[in-house]
Amino acid sequence: MSHARSEYEDFKRIAPDAYDLVLALGQVAAKAGLDKQLLELVKLRASQINGCAFCVQHHILLSERLGVPMDKLHLVAVWREAPIYSARERAALAWTEALTLLPNGFGDEVYAEVQREFSETELMYLTSAVASINVWNRFGAAYRWTPTKRPVATNAVAS
Repeated sequence: MSHARSEYEDFKRIAPDAYDLVLALGQVAAKAGLDKQLLELVKLRASQINGCAFCVQHHILLSERLGVPMDKLHLVAVWREAPIYSARERAALAWTEALTLLPNGFGDEVYAEVQREFSETELMYLTSAVASINVWNRFGAAYRWTPTKRPVATNAVAS
């Protein structure tokens, strides 16, 4: 088991200007009107690829609060094999993987798919969301931020 080298709160404290810029970049796509549930699926998938436990947990919890269906959260790692994702979600997830796995490159096919589902403006903001989560993942994975704990349910039923 690895230990945290630093924590999320340390980023805010040590480099508040960098933190504020990364945070702002992460918010522009939603402010531009892209669906927040879609953005959480994108951020979750990139975080899985990048091995950032903090970000995976963070985006699972945010997704749950936004009402993302549990099946979509459970199957996002294998979204190509799961028929529950819309064409728009599939295009966004393919774009996310292409931008996150740059050494593998991406061809015109992925770009054409995402262009069919997103306007020129939406695609720029989707790309900014993918870029943003990849920046967050670099911090979270590099410093091994401790994942956020799930809040304890106050109305839990004993089994």
